[in-house]
Amino acid sequence: MRAKMIATALLGAMLTACAGGPATVPSRSASALTGPAGSDAADAWWRPRAGLSWQWQLTTPVDTSVRADVYDIDADDNAASVVAALHRSGRRVICYVNAGSWEPYRPDAGNYPKELLGRPLDGWPDERWLDVRRLDLLTPLLAHRLDECRTKGFDGVEPDNMDGYENDTGFPLTAADQLAFDRAVARLAHQRGLAVGLKNDFDQVAALRPDFDYGVDEQCAELRTCAALTAFVKAGRPVFDAEYAVPTSAFCAQTRGLGISAIRKHLELDAWRQTC
Repeated sequence: MRAKMIATALLGAMLTACAGGPATVPSRSASALTGPAGSDAADAWWRPRAGLSWQWQLTTPVDTSVRADVYDIDADDNAASVVAALHRSGRRVICYVNAGSWEPYRPDAGNYPKELLGRPLDGWPDERWLDVRRLDLLTPLLAHRLDECRTKGFDGVEPDNMDGYENDTGFPLTAADQLAFDRAVARLAHQRGLAVGLKNDFDQVAALRPDFDYGVDEQCAELRTCAALTAFVKAGRPVFDAEYAVPTSAFCAQTRGLGISAIRKHLELDAWRQTC
């Protein structure tokens, strides 16, 4: 489950609080991060390699000076100019999209039929789980969101809340239902020339690894689940992990040893981070 954004007005003093302070990253060729940036070809999406560094910021404005190969930022709250600026500095850019749950503040929230909305998410009472069995209704909605990511020039997508079957959603979701939904999301991304990451559903990583290009995880060190993520690393694909409550001294040795790209973040996912 990703952490919530906080008001932009409260962040001004925090945006330069990255570990070690902001630093300008030298411009690099696109090939340094593997594959063509911003490709529209359905068979030529970015295929990232294991070991890339990353920054995850869901607040705005995005601090583009952080030393990271890959940025993961909100799809709605960032214009194409932000993506372009990061590309000019040699970064790849992932768009955060909520795939498995409904958020009332999204621009397209009114397009979601009420029959899709289930119970509130634990800890996020304004959000509702989605009935991921209804691919007939969800596919066009998610396709529109991914079209916007492609139009803005993003390289990949982080579809959040891909583990509804393991939660109290209000729907009788099965593991098979989740597999079908996750694979449908992956197909939609790849059809638009976007790389796609598996978020949360790591109990099914063995089945889903061929469909996804990387993993995005929270708190694997704290929850002692990092070893389950190495299926991606063994296939040469990155796993991007964020820790909140555990100091870097308690997880960096483990995540480095497993080949996982781990950082420590604030829960609000502002610009601050600590690296291994």
